[in-house]
Amino acid sequence: MTTTSALSPEQILLSQLDGWQQQGSFISKTYHFKNYYQTTAFVNAIAWMAHQTDHHPELTVNYNSCKVSYSTHDAGGLTEKDFSCAAKADGLFKP
Repeated sequence: MTTTSALSPEQILLSQLDGWQQQGSFISKTYHFKNYYQTTAFVNAIAWMAHQTDHHPELTVNYNSCKVSYSTHDAGGLTEKDFSCAAKADGLFKP
């Protein structure tokens, strides 16, 4: 397994992601849904994507929302993979 280096503060371009916020060494976004079924369908899609990319977010799941948080722990911060996966999560979201 190769470790990717964490991005420097100058390399973090959060403005390229809609609605994502940086919180320490994480980027996070909360998605809102009409009901629990839609929420869990999104969570399952995120889980499938995480398995495919071998990059697993922290998820906080409620009845009608899911907070997705990415960080690359073995790099000690944010990497390009976090931003790539965040963009893919946005692509899964169908309000």
